[in-house]
Amino acid sequence: MVLLILIIAFLFFLLIGVPVAFVLGLTPLVVFVLQGETPLVLLAQRIFTAMDTPILMAVPFFILAGNIMSAGGMTQRLVRFSSLVLGTFRGGLAYINVAISMVFAGITGAAVADTSAVGSILIPAMKKEGYPADFSAAVTATSSTIGPIIPPSIPFIIYGVLAEVSIASLFLAGFLPGVLLGLFQMGVVWTAAKKHGYGQTTRPKENEAFRVLVDAALVLMMPFIILGGILSGVFTPTESGCIAACYAAVVSVLIYRDVRIKDLPALLVKTGATSSLVMLVIATASIFSWLLASEEIPRAVAEKILGVTDNKWLILLLLNGILLVIGTFMETTASLIILTPILLPLMITIGVDPLHFGVIMVLNLVIGLTTPPVGVCLFIACSIAKITLEKLSKAIVPFLAASIAVLLICTYWEGLVMAVPRFFGYKGLAP
Repeated sequence: MVLLILIIAFLFFLLIGVPVAFVLGLTPLVVFVLQGETPLVLLAQRIFTAMDTPILMAVPFFILAGNIMSAGGMTQRLVRFSSLVLGTFRGGLAYINVAISMVFAGITGAAVADTSAVGSILIPAMKKEGYPADFSAAVTATSSTIGPIIPPSIPFIIYGVLAEVSIASLFLAGFLPGVLLGLFQMGVVWTAAKKHGYGQTTRPKENEAFRVLVDAALVLMMPFIILGGILSGVFTPTESGCIAACYAAVVSVLIYRDVRIKDLPALLVKTGATSSLVMLVIATASIFSWLLASEEIPRAVAEKILGVTDNKWLILLLLNGILLVIGTFMETTASLIILTPILLPLMITIGVDPLHFGVIMVLNLVIGLTTPPVGVCLFIACSIAKITLEKLSKAIVPFLAASIAVLLICTYWEGLVMAVPRFFGYKGLAP
């Protein structure tokens, strides 16, 4: 009965247009009121408990670092550096688009920020060079999904808190899948460039090469400082977020001087608004997940699935399909908070390491950000490229196919995902 009320209330609030953050709080409230057994003060307690986690402080600091770097000339410097490395290849600007997303991933860890920052510069540049608008938007949208996979990653931080898995190990686990995602997308670019004859981009002259390299050096160092500090044990993931924000401020304000001191208050307000939304989703979704756990729904789901099949590979395939659909319609953070307590016990039962499952889950959900009809990154790319969603939906199919291929490789080749964490001493479940 509780599950039926939960489903009806959840769908009702979504269909009438209530924001997801409030849907996740109102749905349990309806159940509590109708049951009349649970004191409503529990809502406030769960909200406080969910946010009273020190590691979550890393989220606003990484968001702030990304906002500061994006407000300056970081993306332009990465474009010039990537042109130096990839400018001689046919379809050079498309390769540059993917390469910048891979570097950008090491700074912000957010797909939507990547689409906005990179797309606003490269989509117009690609259109000017003769690339079709839909192809330019498709490259930008799909390459942005690398952001939450290559560390640092905000979704990995949230999953790590929920699953009680080392954040540093999750960052390491995302490295090879993120690189593989970039390489597969470059493979799609190579095929399209060869088929349609897309040209080369302008490469900096030899006498400018050293200046371009030096100019981009401080931006390129940021991911290494963040990861190096965490892996060496010098600072925690939360402290790395603080250092990333301070580093971004010093580089952008004092060295590059792309951001003025008077611009910082607006960036802090923007960061506060974004962080508040993330934390609100975390708070309200924790009430939802607590209710699911108290009604033993995770156990019921596991029993139902295992009653159909106990084949590990079929279960993983089924979950991939479900998560891809959910990632298309629901915000990534909310999906992680709701689904991790439900699915993680099942994964452990069939022998899937929590670290491996974290990568599978985040990959699925971020691919959903570029899946028609409601992928968030699609709307941003459409707006920048000034094209319709229908046109972009056709152009993005080859890139989606490449992303799903990487997803399947990472799902069924555990050794690829776990190689780097195990090299650095992660034990986890017995291989």
